[in-house]
Amino acid sequence: MTNKSVTNWTSRDDAMVENAMRRGATRRDLLRMFMAGGVSLAAGGTILGRASAALAATPVRGGHFKAAGWSASTADTLDPAKASLSTDYVRCCSVYNRLTFLDETGTVNMELADSIDTSDAKVWTIKLKSGVTFHNGKSLTAADVVYSLNRHLDENIGSKVNSIAKQMVEIKAVDPLTVQITLVAANADLPTILSMHHFMIIAEGTTDFSTANGTGAFKVEVFEPGVKSIMVRNENYFKSGGAHLDSFEYFAISDDSARVNALLSGDIHLAASIKPQSIRLVESQSGFDLSTTTSGNYTNLNMRLDMSPGDKAGFIEGVKCLLNRELIQKSVARGLAEIANDQPISPMSPYYNAELKPRAYDPEKAKSLFEKAGLLGQSIPVVASEAATSSIEMATLLQQSGAEIGMKFDIQRVPSDGYWSNYWLVAPIHFGNINPRPTPDILFSLLYDTNAPWNESQYKSKKFDSMLVEARGELDFAKRKTIYDEMQVMVSNEAGTAIPVFLSNVDAKSSKLQGLKANPLGGQMGYAMAEYVWLEA
Repeated sequence: MTNKSVTNWTSRDDAMVENAMRRGATRRDLLRMFMAGGVSLAAGGTILGRASAALAATPVRGGHFKAAGWSASTADTLDPAKASLSTDYVRCCSVYNRLTFLDETGTVNMELADSIDTSDAKVWTIKLKSGVTFHNGKSLTAADVVYSLNRHLDENIGSKVNSIAKQMVEIKAVDPLTVQITLVAANADLPTILSMHHFMIIAEGTTDFSTANGTGAFKVEVFEPGVKSIMVRNENYFKSGGAHLDSFEYFAISDDSARVNALLSGDIHLAASIKPQSIRLVESQSGFDLSTTTSGNYTNLNMRLDMSPGDKAGFIEGVKCLLNRELIQKSVARGLAEIANDQPISPMSPYYNAELKPRAYDPEKAKSLFEKAGLLGQSIPVVASEAATSSIEMATLLQQSGAEIGMKFDIQRVPSDGYWSNYWLVAPIHFGNINPRPTPDILFSLLYDTNAPWNESQYKSKKFDSMLVEARGELDFAKRKTIYDEMQVMVSNEAGTAIPVFLSNVDAKSSKLQGLKANPLGGQMGYAMAEYVWLEA
């Protein structure tokens, strides 16, 4: 009998081995089967290893998954247009769907859309999947998409992506399963933009978000803003197989140590976005592991240009020179970060301006700038909170560096609850925490355009605004990158946002939790984990 090579071993044969393992076949039984089929012992061992790995990765159906994020608020919402916290994103990703979805490589995949086509990047035709139903049994139609997208254009809604959606000047149904979107100018990023969490599709006419009527893998069973959410599997989900979990529960534990302890004690299966200081503790315990994603998340220090002291010439530049980026990387982030250059495009992006170097730590220059601004020796309030990842630690380092040159920074530590509504975008100097976004256009539109909804430092530049529009319509990559390179320099030098490092997001989890992958939209699988993970028995 001729030996059967591994390369000639078919996927059907692999499935046969996996089925035998599921029925309880021993290693000896399997090797005997290989030999009977003409497979050598060495080749059989390779096949067995492959089959074992495949079996281990086979999703298990059932179970109740419990996870804890780090941020929550009484303003938590099931309205995707208004979502702003990680807890909002996790809920919305579980109960709704988008037209497109970004996989772990950053590739755009179709979700509710069956296809998205254009000939000029200005007029786009979207064909919807047929047979998709909402939780209440209503069929998905083009009217639902038109309604969902038009909500972002209604100023009364308060959509977080209003400034991005404004480029859509016409959204109309061509037929029951076809939508046509016309943009004010060409934008090749539209399929990627539609993958953002805010562009979830809701049923036409929806105005009540005390619960959710989506097309997603889960239905809402309990929604208590600022407390918890419980979701149960949608048995009529349009994707083959649906969710693996029977249900999942999501809530926030703002204190990092408490969140990690809840994981180690078995109260939860996943502790989202743990601090670097907690990593060693998790790694020292058996039965737990880490999921690390480096995709452009950052905590930034915002100094409003329209308020004192940010309106004093030289102050912002002085603060940027006083941030010890290397120390923040090594001490605060424990090495799980990349040095940043005070603009939001991360080194993972093909549009990153590598020629724009980070500012050197220069206390003497900072002191000179503070003196010229007439601020040296004054007490400068800096608002920080556990709500903004590592902001308290960053503020402490700034305070220590300031003390060495006679500059007093008064850290005002405030509770996580209410931080995003009461202090972020409001206080003269405060910290933000920005989740990854897939394109420069999205980041600049959300954060730095004159009318950006999250214009953290109130940066206003007509030149920047016009360049943003120009880059959006430029289909040539090299030309587009040249524009984005200059815009990054402008933000770094002119805006009141100091971005010292890009943080790696680390989610700690039970080893029983499987299926979690990295995603360019952030940790917890871009907040869409509930649909894809499973619990081993």
